[in-house]
Amino acid sequence: MSNKNYVDNGPMLNAYPDSMGGTLGTIVDFLKEPEMEDVFQSFYILPSIFNTDLDRGFSVIDYGINKVMASEKDLDEIKKLGMDLKLDFILNHASVLSPQFQDLIKNGEKSKYKDFFINWNKFWEGNGEMTEEGYIQPREDLIKDMFFRKPGLPILMVRMPDGKDVPYWNTFYQEVQYKRPDAQDLMQGMDIQYLMAEKLSERIASELDAGKTPKEIDFAGFEDYKDAAVNYLESNRKYLGQMDLNIKSDLVWEHYENTLKALSGYGAKIVRLDAFAYAPKEPGLKNFMNDPGTWDLLQKVRELADKNNVTLLPEIHASYSEKVYETVANKGYMTYDFFLPGLLIYAIEKKNGQVLADWANEIQEKKIRVVNMLGCHDGIPLLDLKGILAEEDIQDMIDTIVGRGGFVKDLHGKKNMYYQVNATYYSALGEDDKKMLLARAIQMFMPGKPQVWYLDMFAGKNDHEAVKRAGAGGHKEINRTNLTPEAMKEALSKDVVKKQLELLRFRNTNPAFGFDANFSCSVDGTKLTMSWENNGNKATLKADFADYSYIIE
Repeated sequence: MSNKNYVDNGPMLNAYPDSMGGTLGTIVDFLKEPEMEDVFQSFYILPSIFNTDLDRGFSVIDYGINKVMASEKDLDEIKKLGMDLKLDFILNHASVLSPQFQDLIKNGEKSKYKDFFINWNKFWEGNGEMTEEGYIQPREDLIKDMFFRKPGLPILMVRMPDGKDVPYWNTFYQEVQYKRPDAQDLMQGMDIQYLMAEKLSERIASELDAGKTPKEIDFAGFEDYKDAAVNYLESNRKYLGQMDLNIKSDLVWEHYENTLKALSGYGAKIVRLDAFAYAPKEPGLKNFMNDPGTWDLLQKVRELADKNNVTLLPEIHASYSEKVYETVANKGYMTYDFFLPGLLIYAIEKKNGQVLADWANEIQEKKIRVVNMLGCHDGIPLLDLKGILAEEDIQDMIDTIVGRGGFVKDLHGKKNMYYQVNATYYSALGEDDKKMLLARAIQMFMPGKPQVWYLDMFAGKNDHEAVKRAGAGGHKEINRTNLTPEAMKEALSKDVVKKQLELLRFRNTNPAFGFDANFSCSVDGTKLTMSWENNGNKATLKADFADYSYIIE
């Protein structure tokens, strides 16, 4: 496959390395099928392609290739297909299993990486009261503008080699695990007889299994051993989680540079900056989108990106009325069109394309370079729609999608603080082939680079079994079904799949399209017309929301 005839912003496949057949190698095999020729120009591989532990890849141990799911040979094969990559760079945090954090736990104050992460007490020194638990409670006036993603303060108490617990900043996930000791473990850790140790180990295991921390365990009958047992448990605890990086550390910037170099080496042309807006922190300022800290950070990262020939794509959700998308674009970055997924559903369900057309024209007039999408690994954004759609229209959309089997995600569990709705795009549209094809056709004619979630391409349905298997907080699994090679092969015979592939191929190879091509868009009743013109080449979409039909001229 050659990319000599591709437009400059052709379609991009989006998947986990194990989404389509179990490994990146099986995805490469699928992309070599004749039906897939010239369909995609780029591939956004989600970060479980790296050495990661949690959050399906967003907790990175290091940026080496995950050997269970992928190989550098697979990446070379993707390059040979004429496709470039979009890869993730998680600026704000690294896994507790990262070599840097493990070195800190092992060596404490003597660690080379003692300032690589944010020591909470050093950060807040002189700006709050020390608590009995050993962390500083910051003054209320200094944290009132801070945005914490979970209840309480964003800290993880970390046991150091000298036995002290030190709090470290932890914005996202954390889990502390305690080893269930057997009798011999306890005998090695304290002066205790074997049978007594056996009884105590049973007590400890049952109490830990009941969700108690070591200090909460009922040591009735074992009072003499309480301090030694608690110390043993705390000294042997293990962590899972994502620890915030200290952007004031030179070693963190060395890590940033090494990461961008590695991603560029893998074939990345676009690097998505995940959770970047949480990285700059100062007492008394916002810890999300602080100004000018956020933009100063981005500028420094951009200098490293330019050196490594990659384009940055900062990921940020904010309401339309805040105009953050415009600020990002005005500073010279690509940005996400998080408005399109909801606006398309609104247009199709209300049979009215006016708001969608206004948005398409705004992107083009303001020269905002976007990556757009229908579905993705996350959810259909709602927070972003505030200010471009009325509250009651957003609520209508939520009710419709939930009525079709989706789940609504509220911000921090607070009602009416909606964030996203989780469903496959096909199910969100009522599993209607005509609606799905109309949505894809319009996406192909929207300004920007179209990103295509693999499950949308195959008209995937809501996966409620996967949500059940995932348990609490597993709502996103509704749209993350891993497909077998057989299921993908079978899907290629479906009309709704074949026609999407035709649309993608048309978008990828038709010279009328391009970031700098001329665009026009108009609405007449239920009809939407979108046209592109470039060097004498013209492509026009005529869509009608009345019956979900479209023609391309």
